[in-house]
Amino acid sequence: METGKVVVEKIGGKSTVIRCFSKYPLKIIIPNKVGSSQTDAVWIYTITYGGGIVSGDSISCYISVGESCTAVLTTQSSTKVYKSVGSKCSEQILEATVGRDALLVIIPDPVTCFSTAKYSQMQIFKVFHESSLLIVDWITSGRHERGEKWDFSLYKSTNRIFLEGNEPLFLDTILLEEGSQGSISERLQDYQVIAMIVLWGPKLKLIQNQIQEDVKKMMSEQFRIPSINSGHFAKAHSDHCLSKPNFIASCSVFGPKGIGVVVRIASMTTESVYKFLQHQLASMEPVLGVSPYF
Repeated sequence: METGKVVVEKIGGKSTVIRCFSKYPLKIIIPNKVGSSQTDAVWIYTITYGGGIVSGDSISCYISVGESCTAVLTTQSSTKVYKSVGSKCSEQILEATVGRDALLVIIPDPVTCFSTAKYSQMQIFKVFHESSLLIVDWITSGRHERGEKWDFSLYKSTNRIFLEGNEPLFLDTILLEEGSQGSISERLQDYQVIAMIVLWGPKLKLIQNQIQEDVKKMMSEQFRIPSINSGHFAKAHSDHCLSKPNFIASCSVFGPKGIGVVVRIASMTTESVYKFLQHQLASMEPVLGVSPYF
């Protein structure tokens, strides 16, 4: 049963919330206005009572963004997942429909799982060819100040996008689980953040082009091996082999004619991912009223 629901439709030429409800443990806040009064975007903040997701919590939310509307779903801070009690797993499910010529932007702060936490989330989106959808889905290694580093038991994040008629468009699952093959910390080593950015639709085409060019340039510089004719080749080659990149990103396309883009990131710091998101999404300010993650 749903613990939250938001319906956005065009009323008087403006994106307007026509229905909103939430119940424990979810709370939904919709400010009167974010950014310029000229901006036609509804901002939706989700929070949980107690400041985080408690072991055994089950949250289910549905969002409908009507034709030609713009909506932003975000959080006020990182989503904290508290320690697991026994075998209980916390779960969160989001289902959303995005109408023709509509834009839905999912830009939460990262998930932070406490030691021994078990957490599973699923996000299901139904879109049209003319819809636009931006998803940011990311997790940090935990509470650094407590000495926790990938110390949770289970993290599973599933994202599914279906085109009209329930045609599978994008199916993805990230699974981090303690097991016989070693701890999560051993596998991820020095990397503190795993992130994914999904961009679909005509309203995000310019950002898609920019992000692909920027990632290609960044990674080319990261992994470039100096020419053997360089006098500094020996030292540079040695440093290149020994050092780990602080920030790794890759891009790939999906969907008909490759009109969707997915970016995957592994980073040694949360700050560098915030900066990347700020830079790449800054051009959305005129549409959303404020720049994401600033």
